[in-house]
Amino acid sequence: MQVSQIAPCCEPLLDAALDEREAQDLAAAFKVLADPVRLRLLSLIANAPDGELCACDLPALVERKQPTVSHHLSILADAGLLTREQRGRWAWFRVVPDRLAVLRDALAA
Repeated sequence: MQVSQIAPCCEPLLDAALDEREAQDLAAAFKVLADPVRLRLLSLIANAPDGELCACDLPALVERKQPTVSHHLSILADAGLLTREQRGRWAWFRVVPDRLAVLRDALAA
């Protein structure tokens, strides 16, 4: 699933009406987060003590197999919500705070 990057200029929903592109971008991002496994992965990574987690640790934390976790991490990264850094055999993931802020701010009253 390819998700376009959310523009950092989106107004809060109650401040002004969204145009078609803004509505599509926000809906796509919220659709990515509508999956409980992806939401947990994002939450775990966001709350990691060092601000990042290795993909090798995530299957046990969400009780899913590695291929399933990799699939969900790819979707989150494609949506611009995570960054991925390869270190040797394993990938390390960090949350992209600006992307989460856009989603949060879109819902702010």
